[in-house]
Amino acid sequence: MTAEEKIKREILLQAQKGLYSEPIKESEITAENVNERYDNFRETDLHWDYESEFRCGAYETDIDAGSSRNYELRSVASKLSDGSWVGWTYVDGGGKHACPEDIPWMNEAYELDCTEHEETVIVRDFQKLSEQVAT
Repeated sequence: MTAEEKIKREILLQAQKGLYSEPIKESEITAENVNERYDNFRETDLHWDYESEFRCGAYETDIDAGSSRNYELRSVASKLSDGSWVGWTYVDGGGKHACPEDIPWMNEAYELDCTEHEETVIVRDFQKLSEQVAT
């Protein structure tokens, strides 16, 4: 599956969990039928919420997102239910009459390799002690 097809599959799986008592199995959505299933899902008005929520991404990455004169761009990523990662450019801003959500983004998605590791961080909070009055 391409990165775009993986995103479509993930959105379909999330929608199925929210809409039906018996969610569709991940194995039932294949590279051969994911686009047809997604096109059928897009015929309903329900797809906007699921697609918009997914478009925001779960994590911001440090991958170069390029630049735009009118919009703010940043690279984001999500971990999918099969354990793989996909990333894309999240477009935001643009002013009062802009519609960044209408800019195609799935077709430019890419697969990612992600290495997770735990780090220990020491955080220090300082507060000034009250001054003692000399007598």
